[in-house]
Amino acid sequence: MVIAVYPGSFDPITNGHLDLVERGARLCDRLIVAVLENESKQPLFTVAERMEMLREAVRDYANVEVGSFDGLLVDYARQKGATAIVRGIRAISDYEHELQMALMNRRLCPSVETVFLMSSEAYSFISSRIVKELIRLGGNLTGLVPPSVEVRLRNRVLKGV
Repeated sequence: MVIAVYPGSFDPITNGHLDLVERGARLCDRLIVAVLENESKQPLFTVAERMEMLREAVRDYANVEVGSFDGLLVDYARQKGATAIVRGIRAISDYEHELQMALMNRRLCPSVETVFLMSSEAYSFISSRIVKELIRLGGNLTGLVPPSVEVRLRNRVLKGV
């Protein structure tokens, strides 16, 4: 059984993330979408809220589950029995950072391989940071995030809920 971990902050989840979930889920028997507990990033949503949004967004994928971790990703992957880490690459600027992380993870745990998936063209420009900035400026999020996430974003950013 091939188990893979797709880690990220997912603050919030975007349609680009979901594209990688769908494609990553086809490559393994079990895909764990894992929310990084990193409060130093000053997230808009709590880990519990992000996990809830993810569960709603991936509920149609039978082999996808949602989890969270803090500390080293490779320790979490080992704990879950994963042999792969799925990471997305949108642009060459992502590659440089992701390569560093993949090489360090390989050094720490050679039995866990990093698999890079190129973003689909339709989502290559989307990031959580851009989505949050767009909502703050009153922009249209149609096609960028799931509708339920858009509602939560509007409530949090525009209404302070």
